[in-house]
Amino acid sequence: MAPDKLNAGGTGFPGGQSGFPGFRPGSRSVRAALPGTGDCENDLVLTVRAARPADAVEVAGVHVRSWQGAYRGLLPDRYLDELRPADRADRYTFGGTDPDAPSTTVAVEDGVICGFATIGAARSAEAPQVGEVLALYVDPVAWGRGVGRCLMAEARAQLCKIGLSEAVLWVLVGNERAQRFYRADGWRPDGGRRNVEVWGVSVEEIRYRRRLS
Repeated sequence: MAPDKLNAGGTGFPGGQSGFPGFRPGSRSVRAALPGTGDCENDLVLTVRAARPADAVEVAGVHVRSWQGAYRGLLPDRYLDELRPADRADRYTFGGTDPDAPSTTVAVEDGVICGFATIGAARSAEAPQVGEVLALYVDPVAWGRGVGRCLMAEARAQLCKIGLSEAVLWVLVGNERAQRFYRADGWRPDGGRRNVEVWGVSVEEIRYRRRLS
């Protein structure tokens, strides 16, 4: 996803947890096949559930490590090196009561959070039926294992459940790994672009869009 200077409410960072009116994510186990295997015994078994207040420190760790891995060479090294999970954890509002706040789902393997995704209403001037994947981050140690695919599938399913027909997301120009991932999931650039400033550096983001049905 795109950067936001690790401030609450910006691009790529979750705010609340309650989700949209009428939607409360539950908990379920899913299987994500490891690349090159067809044996279910070798599959990655994840629990996908709503984020809880007690998850804040773990989610912040995933968040920071993912930024440091994904944005190296795209954002200033000093900025990335100085990111600390403790600085972020207190800003999450998982378990909040605002029904219009974003909703965050975590992927858990063997009791450890290895990724998360946040959905919400599209923040740009979009039609009411358009949602947004506000954040999708996977711990670098779990890259390439299907965690991101499971989280994205869950995010799309949640958006569909609340009656949305389309979704957008923003990605940093130069983040080729993320763009390949989104294209493989059916997302395409729609021409939207914007510039944001991160630590005194202007970076460009492009918008991807996908139908949900």
